[in-house]
Amino acid sequence: MSNKLVKKDVRYLNKDFAQFRQNLINFAKNYYPNTYQDFNESSPGMMFMEMAAYVGDVLSYYTDQSYRETLLSSVQEEGNALQLAQLFGYSPKLGTPANTKLDVYQLVPAIGTGDDARPDYRYALSIDSEMIVTGDHGIEFRTIDPIDFSEDTLFQPTDISVYEIDTSGNVQFYLLRKQVTAVSGQIIESEYPFGDPKPYDKIVLPEENILEIVDIVDSNGNKWNEVDYLAQDTIMEDVANIPFNDPDTSQFRSTVPYILKLKRTPRRFVTRLRDDGLTEIQFGSGISSDADEEIIPNPTNVGAGLDYLARTTNSNVDPTNFLYTSTYGLAPQNITLTVRYTIGGSVADNVGINTLVTIVERNLGESLVDPSINLSDTEASLAVNNPLPGIGGRSKETVEDIRQSAMASFAAQNRCVTREDYLARIYAMPGKFGSVAKAYIIGDSQIDTTDKEYPRDRIQNPLALNLYTLGYDTNGNLSPLNEALKQNLRTYLSQFRLLTDAINIKSAFIVNIGIEFEVIPRPNENSNEVLLRCVGRLKEMFSIDRMQINGPINISQITSQLDLLDGVQSVTDFKIVNKTNVHGNYSENSYDIQGAIRHNILYPSLDPCIFEVKFPSLDIKGKILKP
Repeated sequence: MSNKLVKKDVRYLNKDFAQFRQNLINFAKNYYPNTYQDFNESSPGMMFMEMAAYVGDVLSYYTDQSYRETLLSSVQEEGNALQLAQLFGYSPKLGTPANTKLDVYQLVPAIGTGDDARPDYRYALSIDSEMIVTGDHGIEFRTIDPIDFSEDTLFQPTDISVYEIDTSGNVQFYLLRKQVTAVSGQIIESEYPFGDPKPYDKIVLPEENILEIVDIVDSNGNKWNEVDYLAQDTIMEDVANIPFNDPDTSQFRSTVPYILKLKRTPRRFVTRLRDDGLTEIQFGSGISSDADEEIIPNPTNVGAGLDYLARTTNSNVDPTNFLYTSTYGLAPQNITLTVRYTIGGSVADNVGINTLVTIVERNLGESLVDPSINLSDTEASLAVNNPLPGIGGRSKETVEDIRQSAMASFAAQNRCVTREDYLARIYAMPGKFGSVAKAYIIGDSQIDTTDKEYPRDRIQNPLALNLYTLGYDTNGNLSPLNEALKQNLRTYLSQFRLLTDAINIKSAFIVNIGIEFEVIPRPNENSNEVLLRCVGRLKEMFSIDRMQINGPINISQITSQLDLLDGVQSVTDFKIVNKTNVHGNYSENSYDIQGAIRHNILYPSLDPCIFEVKFPSLDIKGKILKP
């Protein structure tokens, strides 16, 4: 009798109980036809086959389930979704705070009489950020930026109104108003002592609804900074744009109140969410008190392997020293860290208007006023209110929210690749570093002067981009970016641009225009009202918010909009004229308006430009013709 093993046909495509059961029956019939023949539902053999099929079905389910939970597109478990999202570079939100605008008021006495009366800014207060306000609902909001009533800037203008007049008609007090952004969230402060250093040490915060880490300061007064990953050794820091910090750019403080700087930081940490919903803070691996240059090889203590360059250090370099450098940040040692974080974030944070009226806590900043002046009455006059409702508050993200946000974050990669990426990043720059009003980006090119037959052909430069920008001046009109804003923009984009991209920041040309039109009103219509409607509509259509660099003007579309206004019978004439350097109030750029009109569309110049109605009340002129 042969002992040769018979190769049996085993199928691996079974997925459910029925398939496993049927294949086990077929297997028994094919290979054990004389051993077992009772395939009745109640037979002992069928019991064992069905139990094996049951086990196979369960194992198949958990295999499929485990695989699905490793894919972001099909994950269902919240804990797995959190881990996958963070792997893709997205930080899920346990809650979203509500935000609103706060009006902050202060009274100051008047100085001078009659037409010479003005606010006495010696009594103007300076309030640090994180002023806490609340209302009857108990939801706390805190301010994001500091407030200085003595300064009137484009970023934070001061509204001045008369508050009290005496019997002689002289102003006694002025009311100053500032507007500042506030977000919801209760600030919690906790202390965590550290002894001997441990690489990649961690702490876990006890609350589950943490919105953000406000700051971490150690017992030596050093601040620890949050980064996206521990190898990131630089952060963006805002520095007040004052002469002491930067004498050259401080002249632009009215439009650029802060200068953006890159700062190296060895004390850094990252945050991540755990499966149980708690927030974990992880620090770096640097546990050595010696400088990195002293514990790892470098050109000053190790030769380059050449005969005439010998090792200058007296001891061998321990390869484990690489684990203790500050490459991934420092580990806290023998200090106490004070962690401040906010909790909250839910639909309940969305409050109504005129509900945030109570100041819970505020810290006055440094003031340059005369120290002999008593500010107690001025401080007592501080008041707040929210003219807009608090909106945006929501509870933690669902699994589907996490999935979609993580995929979008991964696609963006926190870098600028396309032109649209650059534009989105430019407009996302925080306003305290200056505001880029208009941006337009094209590939760099130059005119080919070597070809005499076609001298205007352009040579494209694939490694450079031309970024044409414009900002706002203190009056809200378009103007070239000042040096402070350009410096901030360069610093900001340097963190996101590709290594091979060179960006040339240029100013687009401003072409000031005026509008002259004539309309015929309908019978029995008030001519003045019709004219006001037309002027108002044109002001809306030529608002600078709607104008873009290299954007054409469709004249036919504009006249059609005027025809649709109540009381307008027809538009008989519509003309766009160039306004240039009239008494120095307009741009010096001249443009052939009529020569640039094709098929009733006004096209911009080859060099990127933007059309601007600088003084709408003066530059839009209309006439009424009687029918």
